[in-house]
Amino acid sequence: MAPETGHVLFVWKTTGYELQDAEGDAPEEGARLELDGGTAYFVSKVGPSPRPGDSRRCAYLQPVG
Repeated sequence: MAPETGHVLFVWKTTGYELQDAEGDAPEEGARLELDGGTAYFVSKVGPSPRPGDSRRCAYLQPVG
C-alpha cells in the first residue's frame, strides 16, 4: 500500500464536524483558510489524523467571527 499524502481537515459546521482530505502540507496553527465557497476558518490546532491508521497530519478548523 502506498503511503498517504496530503493532510486532513477537521472542519466545524453548524451540522457537526466534517473530515475533508486536502493536498500538500497541513497549514500551521493560526492560519486562515477559505472553504465552501468563501467561508473563513482559522486553524485552532494541528495534530494527528483522527482516522485509525492514518499517518497524515490534521488541521482543526473553527469558523472566523
